[in-house]
Amino acid sequence: MAERSKRSRAKPATNRKGAKDPGAAAKARQPKAPNAGRKAAAASPAAPKPAAVEASTRSRSEFARQATPDLAAVRTQIDGIDREIQALIAERALWAHQVGKAKGKLAAAIDYYRPEREAQVLRRVVDRNDGPLSDEVLVRLFREIMSACLAQQEPLKIGYLGPEGTFSQQAVHKHFGHSAKGLPLVSIEEVFDEVAAGNADFGVVPVENSGQGTIQSTLDMFLTSPLKICGEVELRVHQYLLSRTGHIEDVERVYSHGMSLAQCKNWLRQNLPHTHKEAVSSNAEAVRRAKLSDDAAAIAGENAAHVYGMKVVAGPIEDRSDNTTRFLVIGRALFPPSGNDRTSLMVSIRDQPGALYRILEPLARRNISMNRIESRPAHGAVWQYAFFIDVQGHVDESPLKDALSEIDDFAGDVRVLGSYPLAVP
Repeated sequence: MAERSKRSRAKPATNRKGAKDPGAAAKARQPKAPNAGRKAAAASPAAPKPAAVEASTRSRSEFARQATPDLAAVRTQIDGIDREIQALIAERALWAHQVGKAKGKLAAAIDYYRPEREAQVLRRVVDRNDGPLSDEVLVRLFREIMSACLAQQEPLKIGYLGPEGTFSQQAVHKHFGHSAKGLPLVSIEEVFDEVAAGNADFGVVPVENSGQGTIQSTLDMFLTSPLKICGEVELRVHQYLLSRTGHIEDVERVYSHGMSLAQCKNWLRQNLPHTHKEAVSSNAEAVRRAKLSDDAAAIAGENAAHVYGMKVVAGPIEDRSDNTTRFLVIGRALFPPSGNDRTSLMVSIRDQPGALYRILEPLARRNISMNRIESRPAHGAVWQYAFFIDVQGHVDESPLKDALSEIDDFAGDVRVLGSYPLAVP
């Protein structure tokens, strides 16, 4: 992913905590030639002394604390800060381009993308945040900046469970930003297939919901797929009842994905007890069907109402206020540690007494936290099972690396499905 150079940057004229003078930055950093970044840095004047920067910062802070500030003066300050922000974003984009040049000519956008680096940058954003904006808001802003910088090389192609308007699409935007190119696909299986074939750089698939548990079709794909888990996204899910008329008394049928129907079953029981409920392949497909008739409604995200021109009848209507879906980012390769990682394993166990204990004991002895364990029928053998296990740490780092070496000695088969950064808010 695009990153800030480790070498010392040129010191442009500053007027607030080292930020560039907007006029000088706008002229000095126009990318007119391949080496524009270096020319701009060389042309920039030296930074003022720290005392001058502190005085400028103190002056702004004092202005901001005025009990009754002049509105025109406040807007002038905001306009100046906006110019500084824009100039700094342009400078970051130039340095991101330099990262691409430093790596040399690579095959595709996927070769420039570093999820572990992105996670480290976003964690520092959270660590630096003292408000007033929330961590989630700042992370989203920085994610979009990084997404746009990476797209200078070539936009990433991301497969997801479509059509447009699904929660999977929202997860793509949250993790990759809006500069990535989303590829809506008809099923989770097709997402795996398109990534494996190289038609998509990565895929985003749902794996579990905080209230309804695991999406089994996603886990089953890992039984045969060679793909790796490269990241995770946690998305707060708010469900809405949508229809053409916007009147609940018109609703006789409700379409939605089976998981969404389950998330809203109590609300449906109380408010639409006699309506027919039908599960379909996705919430967006439900909205498309409901759009055909005045007596039909769909349960979907609010964004789907804007995409398909529907009206919100009620919402949020999910039974749990903390309703969250976890998505996996799937790709074709493992990535290096980010410093705060999770590893997903698939373990096939020989049929013998204490087999599961012998898998888990090396993890417990090394104080490795296990986040999830679940069994699924293994392919190719009746009454044989594969265990999906999520643990703390990265496969290339101790103590997890040592524990896996010990487990390998007696497990039937241990596959590392992925080692990836924990989701950032």
